Amino acid sequence: MVRKGQAQATVKAARRPEVRLPELTAWEGGVLEPDGDYDGLEFVDLDLSGQEGIGARFMDCAVRRCALDEAGLAKARILDSVLEGIRGVGTDLSGASLRDVELVEARLGGVQLHGAGLERVVVRGGKIDYLNLREARLKDVVFDGCVLVEADFGGAVLERVEFRGCVLRGVDFTGARMTDVDLRGAAELDIARGVDALAEAVITPAQLFDLAPALAARLGLRVLA
Repeated sequence: MVRKGQAQATVKAARRPEVRLPELTAWEGGVLEPDGDYDGLEFVDLDLSGQEGIGARFMDCAVRRCALDEAGLAKARILDSVLEGIRGVGTDLSGASLRDVELVEARLGGVQLHGAGLERVVVRGGKIDYLNLREARLKDVVFDGCVLVEADFGGAVLERVEFRGCVLRGVDFTGARMTDVDLRGAAELDIARGVDALAEAVITPAQLFDLAPALAARLGLRVLA
């Protein structure tokens, strides 16, 4: 873990997406299609629960206040798009690719992003329970003011990832590999497993104090009064 003075000189900031949507057309397709191609469309207040868009491509799209319960979007490509106010349980985005994406005020539970690739993504506000990012690759990703409950980053690769004003509860970093990961801005940092993966992350002195019991347990230290 890098000391505070060193961190300011060595931690590289994440590059944020600059999403500039063109004039959008309301989607009136009714049902998503596997390998579908969606360009310049706006999905608003729709129930897409259980629909199958495996391998679909979304380019310059906005998805606002849509329900995505059990939606099948494995290996989908979401590019230069905004996802705002989406909600759902069990949404499958395993192996998906998200690049230049803003995810705003989402309410999700059990979303599957294992093996996914996230590049220049901002997750702003909202709450995500049981987020599965196992074996995912995160590059230039910012978690900003959101709540992550029991998120699983097991085996994931994180490069230039920032946690700002967000709450992390029961997070699993087992086997994660980190480069330029900045946890100093996290409002709450509760790591259930994988505390040793923080070797290449930066935290504050106060956070180090909070993590001391987990670090002692990981090292097998006995702390006696």
